[in-house]
Amino acid sequence: MQKGKIGVTTENIFPVIKKFLYSDHEIFLRELVSNAVDASQKIRTLSGFGEFKGELGELDVRVTIDKEAGTLTVSDHGIGMDADDLDKYINQIAFSGAEEFLAKYKDSANHIIGHFGLGFYSAFMVAKKVVINSLSYKEGAEAVRWECDGSPEYSMEPGTRTERGTDIVLYIDDDNKQFLEQARVDALLKKYCRFLPVPVISGKEEEWKDGKMQPTDRDKVVNATAPLWLKKPSELKDEDYLAFYHELYPGQDDPMFWIHLNVDYPFTLTGVLFFPKLKDNFEVTKNRIQLYCNQVFVTDSVEGVVPEFMMLLQGVIDSPDIPLNVSRSYLQSDAAVKKISGYITKKVSGRLAELFTADRAGFEKKWDDIKIFIEYGMLTDEKFCDAAMKFTLLRDTEGHYFTLEEYKTLVEAAQTDRSGNIIYLYATDAEAQHNYIEAATARGYNVLLMDGRLDTHFVGLLEQKLEKTRLVRVDTGSVDSLIDKGDKKATGLNPLQINELTTVFRSQMPDVNKAMFMVEFEALGATSMPAMLTQNEFMSRMKAMAAMQPGMDMYAGLPDSYNLVVNTEHPVVQRIVSDASAALDEKIQPLADRIDTDNAAIGALRNDAPDGKLSPDNEQRVADLEKSVSETRAEQEKIIADYAATQPVVRQLIDLALLQAGLLKGEQLSHFVRRSVEML
Repeated sequence: MQKGKIGVTTENIFPVIKKFLYSDHEIFLRELVSNAVDASQKIRTLSGFGEFKGELGELDVRVTIDKEAGTLTVSDHGIGMDADDLDKYINQIAFSGAEEFLAKYKDSANHIIGHFGLGFYSAFMVAKKVVINSLSYKEGAEAVRWECDGSPEYSMEPGTRTERGTDIVLYIDDDNKQFLEQARVDALLKKYCRFLPVPVISGKEEEWKDGKMQPTDRDKVVNATAPLWLKKPSELKDEDYLAFYHELYPGQDDPMFWIHLNVDYPFTLTGVLFFPKLKDNFEVTKNRIQLYCNQVFVTDSVEGVVPEFMMLLQGVIDSPDIPLNVSRSYLQSDAAVKKISGYITKKVSGRLAELFTADRAGFEKKWDDIKIFIEYGMLTDEKFCDAAMKFTLLRDTEGHYFTLEEYKTLVEAAQTDRSGNIIYLYATDAEAQHNYIEAATARGYNVLLMDGRLDTHFVGLLEQKLEKTRLVRVDTGSVDSLIDKGDKKATGLNPLQINELTTVFRSQMPDVNKAMFMVEFEALGATSMPAMLTQNEFMSRMKAMAAMQPGMDMYAGLPDSYNLVVNTEHPVVQRIVSDASAALDEKIQPLADRIDTDNAAIGALRNDAPDGKLSPDNEQRVADLEKSVSETRAEQEKIIADYAATQPVVRQLIDLALLQAGLLKGEQLSHFVRRSVEML
């Protein structure tokens, strides 16, 4: 019997392996099965080269549980090891047999999984003792048995195995007895090994018998050795892709379409990415795409391999060229990863362009489902954005779809303002903003529907990308002010009337939670609404963004700002103006004159002050005048407000505007209904 110490630089290697090297204890099963598959692939490669002339036999890998003995065994019929191999590859930690083998057979050994020499030692995360029984393929080789209890000491002696291959026997420690449960082991094999190129057998198939599931004598193969992504697209039908999708994601709706990745230069990459139907209230999840390395599951956290926006996709990516750390659990960022990410972006944008060109009508039908993905990509990835400008669609409120170039051609003539900017009008809620849309379309304008989760951000992106183009929400102004053509009509009101009417309407505005109102006047035509509410474009965008993303609390906390736009050409408003002038001018004009006189005196005193500094007497005089102005204005506003309170038609117009904007609710709505009945 040979005894010795494992060749490591420190005797603390096993605690390091157990605690720090691997991200999760369950990884041990992936590593051992992967090693067994490597061994099977190696013997197949040697046979192909004529270096092994024996019968290959069944190159499967078996995972066997013996609960009584407390062991989990991984067995293969691969290349096997002799004493020298064990000494070289097991006793000298971090010398990778896979690396050496790849160097020798680099042109034909594409399916060798292991890149590191530490995979075997992951066994000690869950085992108190590990035994290797192996017989090498080499002619005249003798079986060998290796044993280690997790310390640097090992023993090696002649073994009893009579068939080529290796058994790795793990004596599971007390803290990890879960790995002696068949269901737990099968779940791990399905997670990590379901697409390995060599059959992996674990337990027996079960069938329903005598009222319960019972094992049969048939081996249970847990993996598909020829996964769909390794096949040629020309060999596959739609139903093949759909079946594979539902195998990966059972219970989900069919995907809309998919992209088959297949590249061998300047890196090797295969896979299939599916476009699922996304809900508008999407959340970017990080476990939709599964990353494999030569058919071994590595991770479902693929942030470094695919751009962020492709986290919305589902599917599989397989590449042996993605650099991994020693445990194959973490991606390492380098130029190769960036190239792969760039290729995937190019492939996805190319596929979308192909779908658009080949079947415009079909693309339009899918647009509402894929729009959120494309907008997210354009907002987060510059290269994808540039490519997507050609197939991005805009939908108007009548359900028609346009490319960006088509839409520019459609609205350029009618919707260019006096500064030469093309104005794209848009609505965020076709139902709530119906009156605004109707007014715009009656004027000959087209209105886009931008009601998606990302459309607030996308509006800003379009303004950046489209030359001399502004997007204006249809409810942020009267139809005349939305597109400034320089032909705005005068209101027809004199300063005293503006002063009186501003107070008349402002004094009757109800309290609306988290809202503030300004009053303005426009001449909008006798057939337009007598009053309407509009919102500031900038503030409405900022508040919409604040509702979606952190870091914008300043805007989220601000009250909603509305303008009550009063149409001075509407007959009802003209009657209000006439009645107010008749009732108020005689009382308000002297007060207005007094305010003007006092303000003029304040201005004169300040203008005459040397260096802007008032004398103590003049400071007092200014203070008295300012007090007089304040008191006179308060008197004026009270007179107007008392008058306005006797004019139910004013409050009726205000409530109609609030109702149109969806702001009239509860008690105020009840008062409106009652007042409407009384006014009939």
